[in-house]
Formats: sequence, C-alpha cells, structure tokens
Amino acid sequence: MRRQYALAGLAEEDLAADPITQFARWFAEAEQVAMVEPNAMVLSTADAEGRPSSRTVLLKGLDERGFVFFTNYGSRKGVELAANPNAALLFPWHSIDRQVMITGSVERTGRDETAAYFRTRPHGSQLGAWASEQSSPVASREVLEQRFAELVTRYPEGEGVPVPPFWGGYRVVPRTVEFWQGRLNRLHDRLRYTATPSGWEVERLCP
Repeated sequence: MRRQYALAGLAEEDLAADPITQFARWFAEAEQVAMVEPNAMVLSTADAEGRPSSRTVLLKGLDERGFVFFTNYGSRKGVELAANPNAALLFPWHSIDRQVMITGSVERTGRDETAAYFRTRPHGSQLGAWASEQSSPVASREVLEQRFAELVTRYPEGEGVPVPPFWGGYRVVPRTVEFWQGRLNRLHDRLRYTATPSGWEVERLCP
C-alpha cells in the first residue's frame, strides 16, 4: 500500500516561535477536518531496564508547561514512569498527512488539577477508574462488571464520586517537538524544536 502525500508543505517561516503554539495551530486544523479524536496520541514509555511499551491515550490538557494525560498510577505506564520518568508522544494524523512527535520528561500533575479534571468526566468513567485495577490480571469480564455494578449502587448518578488516590495526571514536559508534513516523493518536511537554556531552536531534518 502506497500513496503520495501532496496536501501541503511546511516551511521554517511558517512556524510559530514555540512548539506549543505551533501544536495548537495544527490541532485546530485537525479538528476542522472532523478527524476522529485528534487528541489520541501514542504514549511510549520504558522500564528501568530500557524495555519499551506503547499504547494510545488521550490528550486532556495543554499549556506552556506541556501535554497532560490521566491514568491509574498502578498501570504499566504508571509503573514504568515511576522507574523512568521520560516518555515519547506521537500524534498520527494520517488523514492530513501529518505527525507530531514529542520527547520529554514526565511529572505528575497536582491533586487539585487531577480533581478538577476528574469532575468533568462522565459518571460511568469516574466509576470505571475505581472498578479497574488497570493492567492487572482479572479472572473474567464478569468480575469487572460486578465491581462496576457495586460502585453504581454505592455512588448513584448525581452523587459525587471521590477521586481515587491511585489515579491522576501526568504532564510530558517537552524537550523536542517535531512537526512532520508528508510531501511528494517521500521528501517530507521535518522541522524539530529543541529546548535550550536560551529558548527553542529549530532545525530541519532529512526525511
């Protein structure tokens, strides 16, 4: 399977001064074309021995500090981030011939920030955070559904659900952010921001 990429180009003079602003521009354009979940990103982590793992998570916050997602601290990614607080993110926007690739250090968000986001989640998602011991083996689907049913009884719709102490946010603080634009003949545009003590530097990479 092969196709040519010819939708657009990306020149240095078109870039914003910082990668967060540039990302916000591209994200808005991804939303405008009605892409399904443009906030879906591949999160890659590694354990203390450097063995990697990847999964898709949803971007739930973005500001000058970095990119935020939420999960169970005891999940595989949570355990790996505790041992090795570095990660990579990939936004694979195939329908518009674009990718954004981010590397950086990872820190937990504050509990106030976690609680504020948790309260915006649908009731079922709040209960699901309690019901699932994420990444742990479970005997059957029925066991999981029984846990959920018990929580529905304990916290009916409209009643406040407490934030699980084992659940919260992580912020990826970017060191590099690469914007990839597909071009004809595989001569893609790749422009990478790198954080330096004096600010962001931009360089073009060969495709």
